[in-house]
Amino acid sequence: MMDLLERNERLFYKLLSENTEELMPVVYTPTVGEACQKYGYIYRKPQGLFITIKDKGHVIDVLRNWPRNDVKAICVTDGERILGLGDLGAQGMGIPVGKLALYTALADIPPYQTLPIVLDVGTNRDELRESEDYIGLRQKRATGPEYDEFIDEFMQAVVTLYGQDTLIQFEDFGKNNAFRLLEKYREKYCTFNDDIQGTASVALAGILAALKASGRHLTDHTFLFQGAGQAAVGIALLIAMAMEKREGIPREEALKHIWLRDSKGLVVKN
Repeated sequence: MMDLLERNERLFYKLLSENTEELMPVVYTPTVGEACQKYGYIYRKPQGLFITIKDKGHVIDVLRNWPRNDVKAICVTDGERILGLGDLGAQGMGIPVGKLALYTALADIPPYQTLPIVLDVGTNRDELRESEDYIGLRQKRATGPEYDEFIDEFMQAVVTLYGQDTLIQFEDFGKNNAFRLLEKYREKYCTFNDDIQGTASVALAGILAALKASGRHLTDHTFLFQGAGQAAVGIALLIAMAMEKREGIPREEALKHIWLRDSKGLVVKN
């Protein structure tokens, strides 16, 4: 499929849009996970933009290297939590490439108005840093103020170049950074986190459809989640919001209907 994309972009998207159900597992999960794991080995030409922590201070200059200036949708990852595969660093590029291909196939967004980006801040996986095929920075992940200043500069650079209404989708960041960055930027930029918000909206839509068919209410149920990661917490928070807005109960009461269980057992604090 990637060969076809390089040879005939129009045919690639026509094929994908007309055979979405069959080809989505090829373009995105689960195939994209294996592609990310082997990204350095199969890498031939860039399909997105790599911005490294070493570019801090002139991120906007790196963005200007992209040949188009009418970008409307960006999918960005720092590669810390790629699907269920963990920290893949710069090899996470397969995720924004695959996700934006679906933007075009399913939402008819022109591909030249999309931009896949990896923010390469290093990787904590020794085997990647030591691999001769690894294409990213061979250092441990940047953290703390250095990381935050880098992300701030990236967000400001995007708005400066492409406008305030440019969509910035965060994808497969580590859990701690994902929630923190979402809260930090959600009121300032046109942004969302797909792992937290996108998954939650689809899950809640399914629940509401089932409730409509059964004639019951959200508050008639107790919800138990196996796992307490981005997706589970995002779904839980949206269910609580729906109880509050649709059924008029206080948030504190709504949260009593929701429980999460992680690898250590039932989550009862923090």
